[in-house]
Amino acid sequence: MRHPIAAALRALALALLLSTPAAAAGTDSGARAPASSLTGVVNVNSATAEELSLLPGVGPAKAAAIIRYRTEHGAFKRVEDLSQVKGIGEKQVEKLRPHVALEGKTTAQPAKAAGK
Repeated sequence: MRHPIAAALRALALALLLSTPAAAAGTDSGARAPASSLTGVVNVNSATAEELSLLPGVGPAKAAAIIRYRTEHGAFKRVEDLSQVKGIGEKQVEKLRPHVALEGKTTAQPAKAAGK
């Protein structure tokens, strides 16, 4: 005879697993879902505050800080230079790296939801 509590716990665990954002987005359950879905890149040397806000973990305050730093110190020469901006550490630089360009056009767009 199976234990009814064990079956209930398995059902609860399955329900929790299926309700996570990664499962809802259809991504591999072993990988974390990105903080934001973004296609293309943002040129941090020419982007507007609105464009910078497309980057994962960058809101209006950090976008303003990036622009302020860029105005005071000139263009970013390396992606790592973003860690000099107040509020951006090494971990965030690594999250931003795939989405950042230092030259060329900003091509970033929010990724379209699956099925649309």
